[in-house]
Amino acid sequence: MCARVVVAEDDRKQAALVRRYLEHEGHDVVVVHDGATALAELRRRLPDLLILDVMMPFIDGFDVCRTVRAEAGLAALPVLMLTARSAEDDQLLGLDLGADDYLSKPSGPRELMARARSLLRRGGREGADAVVPDPVLRVGPLTVDPGRHEVWAHDRRIHCTPGEFRLLEVLASRPGQVFSRTQILERLHGADCYISARTVDMHVMNLRRKIEQDPRSARRLVTVYGFGYKLVDQEQPVGRENPGPATGRRDARHGP
Repeated sequence: MCARVVVAEDDRKQAALVRRYLEHEGHDVVVVHDGATALAELRRRLPDLLILDVMMPFIDGFDVCRTVRAEAGLAALPVLMLTARSAEDDQLLGLDLGADDYLSKPSGPRELMARARSLLRRGGREGADAVVPDPVLRVGPLTVDPGRHEVWAHDRRIHCTPGEFRLLEVLASRPGQVFSRTQILERLHGADCYISARTVDMHVMNLRRKIEQDPRSARRLVTVYGFGYKLVDQEQPVGRENPGPATGRRDARHGP
């Protein structure tokens, strides 16, 4: 089964190269060269993946990503963001706005295709046979429905990006079990683990804003200091088990 991919890239040579590799794998590709045209194309027909350059005329990639996540019809679209700026702040801004992955340019086409394949697999559009949806997962007032790709908390629909949904699905599948960031990445991406552990932290921070009453004092999606994260059935008092980052001293500057 081929996927429909929109490539928003103002560098025409780079866009042609990406198109060639995607079409070689059997995908239907639409290329646009500015943010305004990208949004118009996304609204015209929802694709299976958006490959989004940051530096574009009229509307930049950050604003495109922000708009995608704000519109109900586009909110679940997987987004792979490309940036020529390798500064961590720029990469984290993209993730904070809802991008599922980012790739700094210049990058090899093989790595870009590997990341695109990973996102398409998570969306079920990389040629996989039809599968029976996983059962609905319930953890306290939180419901994760893989078949409908929906999350509910206290009878309120929670809009999640594909990356946030998959992370929540992993944690909800084993309530109370602690997962390290490495374990989470392996479950999300398997052998194609190109995404950094920092991405997990950003997804956790964004999810806490959506499911916690006080995101700064998480009581359901909690940090287990020195190891990782877990999702608990009942609200857990903030204490020694949830004081800071997930992976000990090495990452103490970066964990949420």
